[in-house]
Amino acid sequence: MKQGKHDAQLLKLALEIGIGYAKKRGFSDFGQGISPKDKVECIYRLLVQDKLIQPLATDKEDGPNMKHKLILWIHRQLPEDHPLKE
Repeated sequence: MKQGKHDAQLLKLALEIGIGYAKKRGFSDFGQGISPKDKVECIYRLLVQDKLIQPLATDKEDGPNMKHKLILWIHRQLPEDHPLKE
C-alpha cells in the first residue's frame, strides 16, 4: 500500500465527513474518549453496511487497510480540481 502525499489530510477529511454522515444516520456524536482507531473502524463499517464502499477481505480487516479504504472513498468524492487530489 503506497503512502500518498496527502493521505493524512484525506484521512482527516474522511473522518470529518464520515462522522457527519453517521450523525445524519442517527448515531450519537463521537465523544472525546473515542480513539481515532475506533472512529476509523466505526465509519468503515457504517460505509460498508450502507454499500458505499466495498468491504475488505476478512483477513485484511485491520487499521491500516481500513484507513486506506476511507482515504480512497473520500478521494473519489472530491472534485477533480480539489488541491488534495494532486
